[in-house]
Amino acid sequence: MSVMPYLSRIRINPLRAASRNLLASPRAMHAAVQGGLPGPPEQERTLWRLDSDNRHRPQLFVLTTDKPDWNHLVEQAGWPGADDEHYAVRDYTPLLKQLAPGRTFAFRLTANPVQNTNRPDKPTPRQQERITAGDRRSFRIGHRTAAAQLNWFLARTSLWGFDVPVAAHLDATHGTDNEPPRDIRITTRQRRSFAKGSITTKETAVVMNAVTFEGRLRITDPTVLAERLLAGIGPSKAYGCGLLTLAPLPEARTGGPHPHPAGEPAEIVDPACGDAPHQYPLGERHFGSALRLQG
Repeated sequence: MSVMPYLSRIRINPLRAASRNLLASPRAMHAAVQGGLPGPPEQERTLWRLDSDNRHRPQLFVLTTDKPDWNHLVEQAGWPGADDEHYAVRDYTPLLKQLAPGRTFAFRLTANPVQNTNRPDKPTPRQQERITAGDRRSFRIGHRTAAAQLNWFLARTSLWGFDVPVAAHLDATHGTDNEPPRDIRITTRQRRSFAKGSITTKETAVVMNAVTFEGRLRITDPTVLAERLLAGIGPSKAYGCGLLTLAPLPEARTGGPHPHPAGEPAEIVDPACGDAPHQYPLGERHFGSALRLQG
């Protein structure tokens, strides 16, 4: 049986007790995501991201290689008695087939920007123990400033099969090297700390800097980009980082025509997406891009 990727969207009810636990703990959310897959967890490549543009209606996006079943999440953390659509699953393959050099898309990525260094500026007690013991292995340290996080992203786009064009608007994000502003911005930055496993384990906490990037990308290598869409970007994929999603660029947001990837006119974005010219269609639209590219 051939394996194909599926993109899912699950609506989360933040007022339920189980939901509050999932929203507070990436480890708990990872376990819930794995519970929706039929195969052994070690054989399933899974990416997920929690989008909370509307904190009253957070949405969970999941990319899987097997077709999932999210009824357990609906029962625990959704609206099981409501008439509305609880979750949706779409084949992701048609979107991948639309990737081509030069095409532009709006994108969203939540990532954990890190660097490897042998000399941490402020080593933790455990890191200091390793340094004192003569351990020469490098340490993985998270970038903490917005400028460093942005530069981490922009320095790697060529390795991911795309670039970020120069912004056409003035409200763009500048790097630290006086280059023209790129069409990208950081929308959220969160330092997260949560239990990794049993409290009896030697390392009881995971600490990460989750950063959400939004903007416009231009495809340079469709094959490489497809690999990154399926395999994810950066570390901490089990904890909600790494899922890059795409959406069509509407004319209303860019000041000019941007053809729909399937050859149709780009839709006007929902009012909930905001009116600023640098805000792109996200959330629902990222899922909708996969839905509309079917066939």
